Amino acid sequence: MEIYGIYNADGGIIGELKYVLGKIMAKTHCSLCDITHSYIWKKKSWKALESSGDFAINLLHINEQEPELREFTQGNTPCVVAKEVNGIRILLNSEQLESCNKSVSRFQESLLDSITSG
Repeated sequence: MEIYGIYNADGGIIGELKYVLGKIMAKTHCSLCDITHSYIWKKKSWKALESSGDFAINLLHINEQEPELREFTQGNTPCVVAKEVNGIRILLNSEQLESCNKSVSRFQESLLDSITSG
């Protein structure tokens, strides 16, 4: 199983600038961004989760996805999905990410619950 976290933003300089401006003007929001980043930089707690080796999460922006993944997540970002032998499934939707309240530890708990129950 491969796990992908899909941000509700495009990558690259222009995509990042659009997101920051949208966030400042309260027109754009990404709860996955809020979990992984403080302002522009990755949170120390997120870096610790990444280096723990418990599971690997591939973080992608909307425009960085392969076609199959993009088609599946279209209109559903931010989200975390699992790509498995028999298809793709959502592990955490935008509401579940929002309920983590920007907390990396809550995210980790929610993700583990979703993986083990699915």
